[in-house]
Amino acid sequence: MSDIFDIFKRLESRQAPAASPSLPLTHIVVGLGNPGREYARTRHNTGFLCMDAVCEKYGAATDRARFQALTGEAVIAGARCLLMRPQTMMNLSGCAVADAAHFYKIPSDHIIVISDDINLNVGAMRVRLKGSDGGQKGIRSIINCLGTDEFSRIRIGVGAKPNPDYDLADWVLSEFSASDMETLKTLFPIACEGIELLIKGQPEKAMQVCNRKG
Repeated sequence: MSDIFDIFKRLESRQAPAASPSLPLTHIVVGLGNPGREYARTRHNTGFLCMDAVCEKYGAATDRARFQALTGEAVIAGARCLLMRPQTMMNLSGCAVADAAHFYKIPSDHIIVISDDINLNVGAMRVRLKGSDGGQKGIRSIINCLGTDEFSRIRIGVGAKPNPDYDLADWVLSEFSASDMETLKTLFPIACEGIELLIKGQPEKAMQVCNRKG
């Protein structure tokens, strides 16, 4: 049976290249998650869920298979951006991000990653410009594949596991409650504003807008 990467290669070969827009592609915005319907509403898919809001706001769709990801393009804050949902499973997200960054020669400080964060309560959010992975394995993979931690992150709180004995993998792959999902959705428009400010080169303002304790 063909693996998912063989399927991506076949899809790419069937797709006509997009017309070259006048703007050069200068930024990458990545939503982290796991592919597959069974993961759609899980905590680990918060980046994918936020990417839904990004696509809606900027009239885009991540429906093209490239770089081991589903991709699309949008103009955000005057910049042409590649939107990505890696399809590698979370722990290998860096493979997709690095492929795209190398192809378009995008510097790491022009990459914005949206991810879940178990260290933040549901309803909390934080912008970081660099630093450790904080235990998030998708971020860890991106750091390893890019060879640097100097890329922006919008980290959205999904809450800590309910007790120390609860398996962490089970927790991040569990689904949000209806009330937590509604809380989460209120953050996505704010995250979009943060993305715009980061692209404009206003990280301090992005932090002022996005950072909240929940």
